Amino acid sequence: MPEATRDSARFVQGSILRHVVTMSATGSVGLMAIFVVDFLSLLYVSKLGDPSLTAAVGFATIVQFFAIAINIGLMIAAGALVSRAIGAGDEAGARRLATSGTIHGLVISGALILMMLPFLPHVLGWIGADAETMPVAIRFLWITLPSNLLMGPGMMFSGLLRAVGAARQAMYVTLGGAIVTAGLDPLLIFGAGLGVDGAAITTCVARATFALVGLWGVRQHRLLARPSLAHIVADAPVMMRIALPAVLTNLAPSVASAFIAHALAKFGAVAVAGNVVVDRLTPVAFGGLFAMSGSIGPILGQNWGAGRFDRMRGVLRDGTLVTAVYVLVVWVALALGAAPLTRLFALQGLAAELFTFFCLVSGGVWFFTGLLFLANASFNNLGFPFYSTALNWGRATLGTVPPALLGAHLYGPKGVIAGVGLGSVLFGLAGIVLAFRTIATLERRAAPPVVERDAGETPNPGPDATRAAAPAQSGALV
Repeated sequence: MPEATRDSARFVQGSILRHVVTMSATGSVGLMAIFVVDFLSLLYVSKLGDPSLTAAVGFATIVQFFAIAINIGLMIAAGALVSRAIGAGDEAGARRLATSGTIHGLVISGALILMMLPFLPHVLGWIGADAETMPVAIRFLWITLPSNLLMGPGMMFSGLLRAVGAARQAMYVTLGGAIVTAGLDPLLIFGAGLGVDGAAITTCVARATFALVGLWGVRQHRLLARPSLAHIVADAPVMMRIALPAVLTNLAPSVASAFIAHALAKFGAVAVAGNVVVDRLTPVAFGGLFAMSGSIGPILGQNWGAGRFDRMRGVLRDGTLVTAVYVLVVWVALALGAAPLTRLFALQGLAAELFTFFCLVSGGVWFFTGLLFLANASFNNLGFPFYSTALNWGRATLGTVPPALLGAHLYGPKGVIAGVGLGSVLFGLAGIVLAFRTIATLERRAAPPVVERDAGETPNPGPDATRAAAPAQSGALV
């Protein structure tokens, strides 16, 4: 293997726990920066003193999640293929796939904008937006959705950097946009008096920053080659075989969030506003789990390319350990911080009760959600993406709709949150068990066939036979 390739495939040796923690920690910094800034942005909007504005931003955010979910699916596909090519020593193939994936992402991002804008009133109406919140949400989305043309490549570049193990530079992509947002948000919302429109404009500027910083990073690592129309067309089926189920997988939580908002809307804008704060606090509190699910993909992909199934199982074991420790710390912090956060966002009545209930019960639920995240990363990067799709849609439908409706009927808004949590527990356990079985399946497929010999025959394959078997096994893996 060339020296450059050996350096790129850094995850096939060394401490697995260190790789998991390092990649997750650096990924967390960038993601947490985005989530904290989004959290602050919502705090600024809540300080405008109108719960309907907070609810409107929440409805708009749910719609944006659909576009972001598609971007994430494309990023997962490109990252899985590129990391696998690097692990197998094919750097030229990795550059080709990275270039094709970037072009695919640009085309799909543009098409998505054109498809979503005309249907905003219908989608927002179904979620639960009313005459007061609808105009604000539509205006917010007309400003922010076109910037998806920048967000898509920015997320793609971040995924490609993680695929080669450049965790720090991948962190800079999201961290740069978050820093811009932190400074610009209060200036536009309060200083310029733009209110919610100021928050929308800031989102566009942040996404432009994502794209620029990400482009700088991939150019530093020479991850992009000169685009070739023939390669772009030829690589599309390979990319879509992973991207399509990954997109469907990531759309499932968006659908579940939309249904939860719909279920809570009948309890009034106050309940929706409380849920919006919960939605923004969740990624801040559990951003490490989001980061870990995105970070272990390259580790699994490189070790699969190298045929290291023992290390692949180790990734899941260490990932589960990190998930347990992380969730325990966050759970304690949420329980202690419930009252101060309630006062910070000036939540009262039903909104305050719903938010406090979430802080007290979320930790136990999110451990199992973290297990499902680990399983999703395994399926998406190891050639079983439809497993991830099935589990996530199962949780978004069977694990969300019946228990949420039953909970709403029996216990009101708190019952909605509790019912959704029950579904997460069941599907999280199923996911992690299936992930371990998936690695065992790949190992069996890669094992050389057992050749039966006569009783008196002594197996003595020569060196030529041994060398011949190695490429065959490697080809089966790639």
